[in-house]
Order: sequence, then C-alpha cells, then structure tokens
Amino acid sequence: MTELKVSCDTSTFEVPAVLDASGTLTNDCVRQAVAMMDTHGLVILTDCLSHAEAEAGLELMRQIIDDPDRSRSAFASETDNHYLRRDFCSLPSSPDVMRFAARLGQRLEGVLSEYCGRSRSVLEIATFTSYFGSSHQYIHRDPSGVISLFAAVEDVSDEQGGTVFVPGTHMYGGAANRHAGSAYQLMELFRIATNVRVLRHNLKKLWQMRKAPAAPLGPGEFRDRVFSTKWDQHQPNLLRFFLGKNAQFSLAMLGPRTLWKLYRNRQTMRDLFGLIQTAPRKGTVILYRSDLLHAGPDNRSRQPRRFFGMSIARDIIETKYWHDGYSPHPTLAAQPLCFGDLLDMPVRGAPARPLIHRTGALVD
Repeated sequence: MTELKVSCDTSTFEVPAVLDASGTLTNDCVRQAVAMMDTHGLVILTDCLSHAEAEAGLELMRQIIDDPDRSRSAFASETDNHYLRRDFCSLPSSPDVMRFAARLGQRLEGVLSEYCGRSRSVLEIATFTSYFGSSHQYIHRDPSGVISLFAAVEDVSDEQGGTVFVPGTHMYGGAANRHAGSAYQLMELFRIATNVRVLRHNLKKLWQMRKAPAAPLGPGEFRDRVFSTKWDQHQPNLLRFFLGKNAQFSLAMLGPRTLWKLYRNRQTMRDLFGLIQTAPRKGTVILYRSDLLHAGPDNRSRQPRRFFGMSIARDIIETKYWHDGYSPHPTLAAQPLCFGDLLDMPVRGAPARPLIHRTGALVD
C-alpha cells in the first residue's frame, strides 16, 4: 500500500515455537512469548503447526467456505462479504473443528493461561478469507479483554494482505502514563492520521476498479461502498464519513484542534509508532491482545488469503460488546465453551496430557 509506510520485517516480534514431548510450548518458549506479548501486544510464533496440521486446518476451512449455508460473520466488512471480496464466517462446533481448536489451545496453553482463566469464554472460532478487491480496514481496536489468534494454514505473501499491527499500542494499567502522560492521546492521533490515508487508498482503488478487467465492480457495488446508508465500519463510505456515522473514522474526528495536534505531533508519532504487516509462513500462529491497534488490509493479489481464527476472553464481557467484534456460530452460542473445555478435550493423535496441580491451576 503506497499510501502508508508499512514495514514487512516482523523478525523483532517472532519467537520460534519449540515443543516438548507432550506437544506444548516449552517453558522457555512460553517465557519469551509472554514477554513479547507484554511488551508489544503481540507475538508471532513460527512453526507452531506442522505441515500436516496446517493442511488439516486448511481442508477443514475449505469445507466450510464451500458450504452455501455457512454462518457468515456480521461485524467486520459486511459489504465486502456481500460482494464476495471477503468471506468471514464462523465455524460450527463440529468434532473436527473442536479438535483443531483444542489442539491450538493445548499447544498454546502456557501463553494463553497467563491471560485467560479456565472459566473464560471462547468467543469465536472462525475463518477469515480475503479476495482480490477487498477494502483495507481502518486501523482499530477490537473490544477489550480478549486474546485473539490467527493461524496461517498456508503461506501468506505481502500482497495478500496479512494483518497490520501497531506494536506497543495495547492498553493496560499505567499505560496511559507513558510519553509524559499523553500515550493514549498520541495513539489516537496516530490512528486518525493513518486512517486518513486508508480512506484515500480505498477510494483510489475503488475508482480504478470501475473499469479494471480483473475483479470488476459488481452492479451497485460502487454505490454501496461509497454512498450507502448501510452500516459498515470499514468501507470508504463518504456519506457516513461526512455525516459522522462511522465510529472508526469520520469527519467529526478532524476538528481544528485535532488537525493542529496532528501537525504539532507529527514527528513524535513517527518516532513512537510504526505499522508492521505480517506475512506469516504456513504453520505460524499470531497471538495478540484485542486492544492492540490493528487492521485487515486489502488483498492485492489474485490468490485468496485464508486464516483460522479464535478469540478467548481474558475477562467477563457483556454480550452486547461481545457481538460488536465477534460472531460465534449458532452451535457455539447454543452450547458455549470455555478455555478449560479446550484444554480438557481429547485430541486424536496427541500424547496423553498428565495434569499437575500448581498454584491453584491445572496445567501440564
């Protein structure tokens, strides 16, 4: 994306996944991953899934995506979903899906249990697919109090639109006191400045797509993405932008005082914050705090980009906020799961998991 200065070098945030005999991360690997999460708000665990495990996850996702009756998510880019630019859909609580989710939960238990108690809810298990011509999401935060993960079940290139993060922008006790007490204000200014460029990028791309032979706009698509009254927080919708009807980015956020602060703090923001775009290899798992600034970019390649995703609550979350950012499948909503259920679930082909009582929790 030429509108933004984005680094594709994620080596600073990567930790090689090292497994013990039971198939879980070793204690030393867990310590490194937790330190990375605490410092930057995310960690990229490379080679966390074997080739065979990633293939199984990809096949599982393909089966769901090919199902015309699949349950599509309703929180991120509804217009992109409607015009088949994205396909965000929640996964059913079938035995195969549960085994795959349980395998991930058990493998990452050492890291996840630092933030999520056994009784905390599994908010969503989903697959996120992005096709050529999708919109670039605005930089945003998901509802707080959640740990989310993306598992790469195939190689992802820079052009396919791997998730963009702003490391160090997660929110925790005392974080607001950083940068002379202006940390959160500077983060919000950076988000606004970045989203100006995201809006410009999306509008420019849509205009070019009007007559492009590859992935041409469908009937009514330009209108729905630019001038529609329909709710969609991640489209370059000028009507809702000017009316102040988009909570992620609107004209109301660009008042004279804000514009002056953006100008006065431009160098400070460049020094403090930067965008990194992930292009994970097959088997990589990305863990991040939901309150970290991030976005799903547009797919600029002809190859679909697919991720397996799961989100687990760190705290109690009111249902109305839960559904602001997560879309559980009806089967998961009908029979809720908690993190402990994933840990206790038998996983075919995995070694036995002896349980040892330590500091009030059941762990390996």
